[in-house]
Amino acid sequence: MIINPYLIFDGRCEEAFKFYAQRLGGALEMMMPFGDSPACDSIPVDHRDKIMHARLVVNGQALMASDNHPDYPYEGVKGCSISLNVDSIAEADRIFVGLSDGGNVQMPLEKTFWAARFGMLTDRFGVPWMINCEHDR
Repeated sequence: MIINPYLIFDGRCEEAFKFYAQRLGGALEMMMPFGDSPACDSIPVDHRDKIMHARLVVNGQALMASDNHPDYPYEGVKGCSISLNVDSIAEADRIFVGLSDGGNVQMPLEKTFWAARFGMLTDRFGVPWMINCEHDR
C-alpha cells in the first residue's frame, strides 16, 4: 500500500505545484487542466484552465492535487498537515525557508527533544507543513 496526500486548491493548484517543485526539488509528472479531460463539456468555460489533476514526485514519493470542482465549494485545508522527514539539518533548513516564503510560521525550525530539527508552517497557499529531521546524517 502507498499513501499519497491529495490536496484541493481554490484555483491556485498550478501555481502551488510549480512552487513546490522548485522548493522541494521534485518533478511535475502531470498538470492536466479540466479543459483537457473527456468531461470538459460539463465544466464551465471559465474553469477549464483550472487543474483537474497534478502529480509531483520527490524521491519516489508523490504529492497530488487539483483545483476544486466548480460544483463543490472550496473549504480550505483543515485538520491535517503534510509531514516531511528529511535526513539533514541543512535540508530541513532549505525546505523550511523555501516553503515558508510568503506563508506563516507556527513553530520555528529548531531542536526538540525528539528531533535535531522540527518546525511547522502554513504556506502561501494555505497548506500546513511539518518539517522533521530526526538525525543530522
